[in-house]
Amino acid sequence: MVKRRTVALLCFSMFLAAGAVWIANNWLKVKDAPYQPDVEVVNVVVAAMDVPYGQKFGKQHLEIVVLPKDGVPEDVFYDASELEGQVSKVDLLEGDILRKERVSAKLEGTTLASMIALNMRAVTVRVNDVIGVAGFLLPGNYVDVLASKRRGGGSSVETILRKIKVLAVDQIAGTKKNDPVVVRAVTLELTPKQAETIVKAQEDGRLQLALRNPVEDLEQPTVAKAKPAKRKYVPKRTASTSVTIIRGTKAETVKVKL
Repeated sequence: MVKRRTVALLCFSMFLAAGAVWIANNWLKVKDAPYQPDVEVVNVVVAAMDVPYGQKFGKQHLEIVVLPKDGVPEDVFYDASELEGQVSKVDLLEGDILRKERVSAKLEGTTLASMIALNMRAVTVRVNDVIGVAGFLLPGNYVDVLASKRRGGGSSVETILRKIKVLAVDQIAGTKKNDPVVVRAVTLELTPKQAETIVKAQEDGRLQLALRNPVEDLEQPTVAKAKPAKRKYVPKRTASTSVTIIRGTKAETVKVKL
């Protein structure tokens, strides 16, 4: 009787062990199988590290991540080799998706030349510590350009350009520092017409740069001035009234001018 019970327990234990091995084997197969998501995914190029403004991309700056296709913008890069040698037009943080509007195409020449927008020009203005906003100008800032002229015994000041992008200060086209640095020249991004304006203003007088908030709207709200009402000439009319005069039994109506 004891032997039969022992044999039964051994058979039952072997059955449980076999079941455990089968469950563990299936779990390992599921774990090692490639992930097959329910949604369509694509490989997208992102920044592998913080990339400053004006930095030329290398292999160490780029990596590939898998993202759902529906949540990816249209102007992204799917191959890291397309970005090698191109230049960042903005400060990028690690993990940022690299979009075509944030980088410049491969161009011959200096890094600064490749950062100039299409149909724009880079013009350098000589400055001192005062004109250069006490050294607080950095690449990527926006400024207004003021021009002063001597006229007779006095002078006049006029804002000739508004919201102009600073491409570089001295020979620095990108920096992470916010400390003031005294510079001798500032390079601005201008249209051809604006370039002519600023060169002429340099010849006619002095220039001053005014640092502005980059999120400030270019057009300031203005209050419409009320136009004076036109006065119409109305000729005076002579007023008159009627007066009744009674003489005895006779009554007479006479008009009297007031």
